[in-house]
Amino acid sequence: MFCHLRPVRRLCLEKIFSPWFVYSRALSAAEAVNALRPFYFAVHPDFFGQHPKEREINENSLKRLSVYLENLQKPGFKSLKPTQLMFYVRGTDQNSSDGHEPFSTSGFRAVKFTLHTRDLLSTVLYILNSCSLSIEHIQSSNTNVHSQPLKEAKRMSDRPIKWDKSYYSFTGFRDPDEDLEQVSRMETTLTWQRSWGIAHRCSQLHSLGRLAQQNLETLKKAKGCTVLFTDRSGVSAVGHVMLGTMDVHHHWVKLFERLPSYFDLQRKLMLLEDQISYLLGGIQVVYIDELQPVLTLEEYYSLLDVFYNRILESRMPFHPQSLRGLQMILNSDRYAPSLHELGHFNIPVLCDLANLQWFILTKAQQARENMKRKEELKVIENELIQASTKKFSLEKLYKEPSISSIQMVDCCKRLLEQSLPYLHGMHLCVSHFYSVMQDGDLCIPWNWKNGEAIK
Repeated sequence: MFCHLRPVRRLCLEKIFSPWFVYSRALSAAEAVNALRPFYFAVHPDFFGQHPKEREINENSLKRLSVYLENLQKPGFKSLKPTQLMFYVRGTDQNSSDGHEPFSTSGFRAVKFTLHTRDLLSTVLYILNSCSLSIEHIQSSNTNVHSQPLKEAKRMSDRPIKWDKSYYSFTGFRDPDEDLEQVSRMETTLTWQRSWGIAHRCSQLHSLGRLAQQNLETLKKAKGCTVLFTDRSGVSAVGHVMLGTMDVHHHWVKLFERLPSYFDLQRKLMLLEDQISYLLGGIQVVYIDELQPVLTLEEYYSLLDVFYNRILESRMPFHPQSLRGLQMILNSDRYAPSLHELGHFNIPVLCDLANLQWFILTKAQQARENMKRKEELKVIENELIQASTKKFSLEKLYKEPSISSIQMVDCCKRLLEQSLPYLHGMHLCVSHFYSVMQDGDLCIPWNWKNGEAIK
């Protein structure tokens, strides 16, 4: 399960496996949280502050739903009792009242449904469909839901035909059980935060392999997650499971055991991001690894919570969805907002909110232009990387995460003006300094000049 050196792209599975298998692949807990994000945004009690009755009903129903989802993930469960739920659903861009109770003058409607599903994927689809919420974000994401209409999916039997192994041997069809077992071993992605040499990476993988032999069931809780080898253990702001390379196995085991509670916190964090977006005219709250300090999930949630409470009290009058398509990141190390060259706003948690509103409104158009320029730069960057790789016959050309597209474009343009035959077959990394890594990769600064970095 954890023995793969290269990340596996799950999107390719749709081309490899049969439609039946792609549709029926199990959904991980982390994927379920993300897939239900539109639902949580539509029913979250915080949006029903002026309607105490509806707020209480949604709170109780969410608690019962949480218990139902947790029981679905318990190993060895056979069946669950049907659970009837009722929610008051806010009007959003994703839902419609077609075929359902109309929205009231308060902007919400009552929805009742009974859960009697047997897995996370069918549960997620049933909830979204019952609330008239789109499932396109599931179909286009790494859950690989088959694109057949949901009505057809609902008619599929929850007890599919179980053929004997000889059937697949005789017909030559793929055995979905074998495919599922193969994918379950490939789903967890391993990566590294820093450029450790191959010897260090192998050592870390051996350590994780030994832990898997001793506590395989515990490690299975990370199914569907990205496991990141880094300097400290925890869960990152973007939901990656961080394994501190200096920590002992005991710390790793405790982390894996606590993952379900982290998934719950991640769900709350995403709701908090949506609430901030709702109050700020639809601007999207993002976390960019390369441009922000490494934060744990708890640290980032605390940052968001402080900012949310501040803007909730100030009630800044942004027109709904007027800033849709724009992005912002939160930080705690400055006191004045700024606009990044890549198009996102840098918003300090403790900035003056009156000035913040004026700044965002006056810089919105420039932000859109910067974001368009960023996409154009990304295309140019990829073209120059391919051209440089081909010209110098490089085995690999890549950059450190801290190198921007502008810096990479500048570096590659000047490289293409040179004749560098001794780079043939090498791994070249664009960084901030000259070095040779343990596994032979050559690092050069992006602002190199005549063999020396510009001071």
